[in-house]
Amino acid sequence: MRMTRRQSLLALGALLALPPGAAYPQTEPGPRLGPARPFSWDWLIDHARTLSTRDYVEPPRPAPEAVQRIDYDAHGKLKFRLEDQALWGESGGAYPVTFVHLGRWFPKTVRLHAVDGGEAREVLYSPDMFTVPPDSPAREIPTDASAFAGFWLYESRNLSDWRDREPWATFVGASYFRTVGSLGQVGLSARGIALNVGDPKPEEFPDFTHFWLEPAANEGDPQTVYALLNGPSITGAYRFQLTRTRGVIVEIDKRLYPRRAIARLGIAPLTSMFWFGEYGDQRLTDWRPEVHDSDGLAMWTGEGRHIWRPLNNPPQISISSFADENPRGFGLSQRDRNYDHYLDGVSYHRRPSCWVQPLGDWGPGAVQLVEIPTDDEIHDNIAAYWLSDRPTNAGDELTYRYRLHWLEFEPFFPTTALARCVATRIGRGGEAGKPRPEGVVKFVIEFDGPSLAKIPYAAKPDVIAETTRGHLTLTRARPVWYTPRWFATFDLTVEGGEPVELRCHLELDGKPLTEAWFYQYHPSA
Repeated sequence: MRMTRRQSLLALGALLALPPGAAYPQTEPGPRLGPARPFSWDWLIDHARTLSTRDYVEPPRPAPEAVQRIDYDAHGKLKFRLEDQALWGESGGAYPVTFVHLGRWFPKTVRLHAVDGGEAREVLYSPDMFTVPPDSPAREIPTDASAFAGFWLYESRNLSDWRDREPWATFVGASYFRTVGSLGQVGLSARGIALNVGDPKPEEFPDFTHFWLEPAANEGDPQTVYALLNGPSITGAYRFQLTRTRGVIVEIDKRLYPRRAIARLGIAPLTSMFWFGEYGDQRLTDWRPEVHDSDGLAMWTGEGRHIWRPLNNPPQISISSFADENPRGFGLSQRDRNYDHYLDGVSYHRRPSCWVQPLGDWGPGAVQLVEIPTDDEIHDNIAAYWLSDRPTNAGDELTYRYRLHWLEFEPFFPTTALARCVATRIGRGGEAGKPRPEGVVKFVIEFDGPSLAKIPYAAKPDVIAETTRGHLTLTRARPVWYTPRWFATFDLTVEGGEPVELRCHLELDGKPLTEAWFYQYHPSA
């Protein structure tokens, strides 16, 4: 039954004004829980809508000076007591939950609740939930303040060694969350929302301030997470249904309520890191061949076209828009799975790809890619999201539904019909054994897939290449011997330092053999 507005406000007051330390009697191991309060998805939607009409209030930041001293090393020493403090560690949901302590990189508190049968009980913070070293700055946080920053989902409790395994999903910091992929590794992150990414003014980062966790009854069932988003410009109600499969599939239903007009509201945003790949001058700054969590943006347009855009570490902030209507999907992918291309102990070759699958019609708009310069691998400098053509104004109510697929490669790709781009290489133009002309750049795009293995002997695909500036020469296709792969190569001659947009694909008898390769080349770099 849907709550009235008055019932919603009364429930809100009861749920959010719980006296500190008030606990619900319990006998089983696990965190202390507060008394039961009514909770429903309809209530959360009404609350987010109501909250958007009020002035923004930032989440609490207890003991900010002490929390700033909880750096990476200090935070790693705050060990959660898995043996007796995990939610559903002994019974209840199939996937135990543990909690993340405040730290320098996530200094705002969140409130967490366990949901059962339409009732929610708050998880009550206690310093005893963590092992805190004697010299830890965490000891300066008042004991009557909450110090939760987020939570982790662990593997099924049916696994006897679940406590020794890495979590498979985490929600911590602003509206960030991420999961493992089908290769068992985390990498890029998703966000609840993105506001004006890459603008000259500081970006706004709304927070998930409250979570409600509804357990999965059995292993393989969806784990449901509800979240309240709040920021100076927007509020939102979110429902996540996380299914642990070979990778992870997250189905998201969200309702957004802007407090004021927003120039660029990024829907289904992904964020990742790209320092350098097999191309780019940054290769000379580090001993490793490549360093990145993702190497390209993949798109499946509303018209059914498959596009691959290799990522850049540009000389200045770059925002690229790919106009579309009712997109079938997009995502940031890590296609290069060869360990020898990374030679690193942090498993870049196993980082997941994340694919956004819209549910329902999203109308006209664009997939936007934001690339920000970086000089190290510690910074997330890549963002991708959907931007609707519809303006976003105060008082709007926006509904979006989509799935996130955390896998090895993007799903739904027609591998038997089209070959994928697997590498982009850039070097000096011209031909071997002849003088190399100044200002000419050679591009070599490598494609791989069953469609190329079926090319008749002695047949040669056509290279369909275009540029927005300059002109192309030496356009050729050639096989990579003893493999099903083919190179598409061409030289670009261009003057000036402005970016150049390039496109290329292979076709035979007028039919495409590969996806379309799009690339933004920066001559000034």
